[in-house]
Amino acid sequence: MAAARKFLPGIMLAAMLALTAQPVRAGPDGPVRALADGGQAVVTGIVDGDTVLLADGREVRLVGIQAPKLPLGRRNFRKWPLADRARSALEALTLGRTVFLAYGGQRVDRHGRQLAHLTLDDGSWVQHILLSQGLARVYSFPDNRALVAEMLAAERMAREARAGIWDNAFYAIRSPLDLTRDLGTFQLVEGRVLDAARVRGTTYLNFGADWRTDFTVAVRSASRAAFNAAGFDLLALEGRTVRIRGWLDNRNGPMIAATHPEQIEVLGD
Repeated sequence: MAAARKFLPGIMLAAMLALTAQPVRAGPDGPVRALADGGQAVVTGIVDGDTVLLADGREVRLVGIQAPKLPLGRRNFRKWPLADRARSALEALTLGRTVFLAYGGQRVDRHGRQLAHLTLDDGSWVQHILLSQGLARVYSFPDNRALVAEMLAAERMAREARAGIWDNAFYAIRSPLDLTRDLGTFQLVEGRVLDAARVRGTTYLNFGADWRTDFTVAVRSASRAAFNAAGFDLLALEGRTVRIRGWLDNRNGPMIAATHPEQIEVLGD
């Protein structure tokens, strides 16, 4: 019994040391700390500039950003400029390191990947770093809107510095006047809203005189609640200069369907 009593404190001490050895989670100014904890794991592989593989078998898509894309086995897919550089940057940041996952919305996508924000053991926020280096764009969804304002600020600083992708014409902000070559792609479009109207529940922001052929942003009735909750008056955008991001479809001319307010940045009158 005496031997057991001597051994017990040693076990307790080892457990206490193990607990205190865990790195403290933090992010720049603490934004990631407010999200739901998703545990930690070691990064064992890099898929592309915004996707990593973990030692526990999970695959993580860095939520909130879109890095330049690699073909990854897709036929007739042309590699985007700076895709290798973005992948290398993510590899240098994370490969072999412990990362901490945090969730701010939908946790798993249709491919089974974790949709998480990542921080490193030194407190660095991976999404923020990649955006600041100009190696990704903000890419949000209605079910994953956490920390978009902070990410937009990082993207904006990189763009103003012409860092990374922002010095390449492939990623240039588009004008509403010439988008036909960009149909089917994710773009940032900047221009003045000439007319704002609501028709059968859908709000349209028209950037040209002819809505049948010119660029339009559409917000369907099911999405309008998110704008209302954010105090975002879509009809008041008439005459304002905005930047809209999203996938360009062809619906009576080029169109972006906006599903949440973070897709639209109001720039001025």
